[in-house]
Amino acid sequence: MTELLQLTVNGRSQALAAESDQTLLDVLRNHFKLFSVREACGLGVCGSCTVSLDGRQVSSCLVLALQAAGREVETVEALSDDGSLHPIQQAFVEHGAFQCSFCTPGFLLATRELLTDDPDPTPDAVRHYLAGNLCRCGSYLKIEAAVLDAAARLRPQTTEQA
Repeated sequence: MTELLQLTVNGRSQALAAESDQTLLDVLRNHFKLFSVREACGLGVCGSCTVSLDGRQVSSCLVLALQAAGREVETVEALSDDGSLHPIQQAFVEHGAFQCSFCTPGFLLATRELLTDDPDPTPDAVRHYLAGNLCRCGSYLKIEAAVLDAAARLRPQTTEQA
């Protein structure tokens, strides 16, 4: 059954006809051509299909497209709107926090949510929060370093007052 779906994707209001069994992952990749959203496990356990839905990360392979009706969806493309890298992306680049980069978009969005919830995370907090994202290449130490660096970059700079 086809239904009209209205949602906001990366800040732009969009409408499309969606089948009742289509996942958000399918719609983002096939209709919107947002290939940063990737399917690896199809079970919601790897983090490769992570998107932000109304500000919270979800596995888009587990969300039916029609469940996103009227909601805000953000993919990693939303991190930067002016063509320059977001501080989180820059930290990942500088730390070489990827090899094949298949998992990177999911890690970037999970990192953004982590740093929104906890702007000054400990290494243990980073490992715990990102445990739902898997990296087949094993770049976890570099990812952890990049997240901690991104936290420092995004933390409001305080000045000492005398």
